[in-house]
Amino acid sequence: VLTAPVRPQSAEYGGCSLRRMSVMEALELLDQLVDESDPDVDFPNSFHAYQTAEGIRRAHPDKDWFHLVGLLHDLGKVLALFGEPQ
Repeated sequence: VLTAPVRPQSAEYGGCSLRRMSVMEALELLDQLVDESDPDVDFPNSFHAYQTAEGIRRAHPDKDWFHLVGLLHDLGKVLALFGEPQ
């Protein structure tokens, strides 16, 4: 059951009608974002995703699902490029 604040977001984004893209396209798009939580970082946001996934792979080589989570963990931030607050 979706809570009240989630319903409008689910209605707007749940159908994926805003834009369709691959994970790689979303990672590239993420590079256009200046992350308010870390604005002084001078490398692309996609680099952070790859770095996180690689760190997890080294620490947990037997958990391939976890490597993927490391890669995907910030992809929701692309919504800031479409007007959502960070």
